[in-house]
Amino acid sequence: MKILSIQSAVAHGHVGNSAAVFPLQRIGVEVLPVYTVNFSNHTGYGAWRGPMIAPDDVREVITGIEERGVLPQIDAVLSGYQGGEGIGDVIIDAVARVKAANPDAVYACDPVMGNAKSGCFVAPAIPDLLRDRVVPVADIITPNQFELGYLTGTEPGDLESTLASVDAAMAMGPSTVLVTSVERPEREEGTIEMLAADGTGAWLVATPQLPLKANGSGDVTAALFTAHYVSTGDAKIALERTVSSVFDLLQNTLDAGDRELQLIQSQETYANPRLQFTAYQVR
Repeated sequence: MKILSIQSAVAHGHVGNSAAVFPLQRIGVEVLPVYTVNFSNHTGYGAWRGPMIAPDDVREVITGIEERGVLPQIDAVLSGYQGGEGIGDVIIDAVARVKAANPDAVYACDPVMGNAKSGCFVAPAIPDLLRDRVVPVADIITPNQFELGYLTGTEPGDLESTLASVDAAMAMGPSTVLVTSVERPEREEGTIEMLAADGTGAWLVATPQLPLKANGSGDVTAALFTAHYVSTGDAKIALERTVSSVFDLLQNTLDAGDRELQLIQSQETYANPRLQFTAYQVR
């Protein structure tokens, strides 16, 4: 499998492609990383150095890949945090080029906007860009519960309303939706959930909620789910493998007491997930 991953990159720590590429490689995926920024560290530190890559330069890199005749081999395009408006057009164009070369290829979009606790933390134009132009061309989207609500103009809360929001998202274009950080009021205390849905059904899985905020964990989640779903075509299997790996990654990071994901130290959790959590069908 080959994935074209258009995301940010940092030298220190693990977000964007610096979070997604290694886990994908560890499960046997050939990754073509295209960088949208090249920062010293993620912006959560409040200070960073390095350039945001101009959209035209990102487009040039993709054109160079196209000129090597690689696009027919691409199975999926993956995108995450979008720092500026221009990069959306580049991603949409790249998806069109890849699908023209390989009609079976899929586009997986992680529509990064914010979360319920912090609100939106992207540039003001990005949420509408994602909702109106990017998500409609995606096959797979991986929003958290907050982002799902913004995209669809709904208020996902309990299971019924979350499933209704998923249906609204699918009506926009995507055929597969992974909802992360699901916090239903009726869930078991001390847990957090993840929900995956496609045309065959919907599945929910719960894990203990760890006392940890880890930048980049969503990028790892989107990457692994995309690869597992594309390789198996099974939302339940993809969900269980992804949740197993990401939980152990987060547990290892918590145990290490480090602010940055223990991405390399946790590599066996991607290659050989323990499958310690079982997803159950909710539709």
